[in-house]
Amino acid sequence: MIWGSSYILIKKGLVGLTPLQAGSARILMTTVILSVFGWKQLKKIPFPAWKWIFFTGFFGTFFPSYLFAFAETVIDSSVAAVLNGMTPLFTLILGIVVFGSQWKWGKALGVLIGFGGTLILVSNEFSINTGGDSWYALLVIVATFCYSINVNVIKYKLQGISALGIALGNFLAIVIPATLVLLLSDFPWSSLGTSNEVTTSLGYIFILAFFGTAIAKVMFNELVSISSPVFSISITYLLPIVAIAWGVLDGESFSFIQWVGCAFILMGVYLVTEKKRSKK
Repeated sequence: MIWGSSYILIKKGLVGLTPLQAGSARILMTTVILSVFGWKQLKKIPFPAWKWIFFTGFFGTFFPSYLFAFAETVIDSSVAAVLNGMTPLFTLILGIVVFGSQWKWGKALGVLIGFGGTLILVSNEFSINTGGDSWYALLVIVATFCYSINVNVIKYKLQGISALGIALGNFLAIVIPATLVLLLSDFPWSSLGTSNEVTTSLGYIFILAFFGTAIAKVMFNELVSISSPVFSISITYLLPIVAIAWGVLDGESFSFIQWVGCAFILMGVYLVTEKKRSKK
């Protein structure tokens, strides 16, 4: 529910801010929020793990924050969420090819069925909303590939480190580059408090930073640590349902065929979920 609501918040944040400004503000706000609660966890992070903390900071947060913001200047928020459903497919492939995770036909089938549902939703959304600007969808696909790298590295390289420590470490790694991007983006400092659009957009970005980034990142990192990467990232199959609901409320197009796609997505989630048999 939280992460599925992030896409409409990005859309609202772009009303008064550019993609670079919205992405940077999101990162800076989240860094402050996590710093209030997570300083003690930093001491528990082993020094060799910091290289992976920095790595996941850029691939799990820095690049996707800007990629999604640029994409949503053209495509609907629901389309962005739907395309994010490609993440589990990339996660499964990378886990097998790079990290040597175990191949399971049932899990692979679940990912493919969910991906098929995503394609149904994508094709419908593109035919209605994006037209000739559908290439902006490539930005979201690049972001999903970054997410798949991030979740595999967290699972296989940062096992045993607290979820809050990883999250705060990620943002400390990217806060300086994000600050530089903000300073170079011609942020309307003089409009703060005077422009309703800028002030309102920053309000939406703060909600996004607090719930959709700070809290969601910690929850997601914890989920990765106690489950498999593919199952963890399969939450992206549920995001379109929430995001489409927000899109409908915001006047975005919606059709019956999207319910068909959502049904495939939920079926994929069921198959991807690992079932544990009880022992006699």
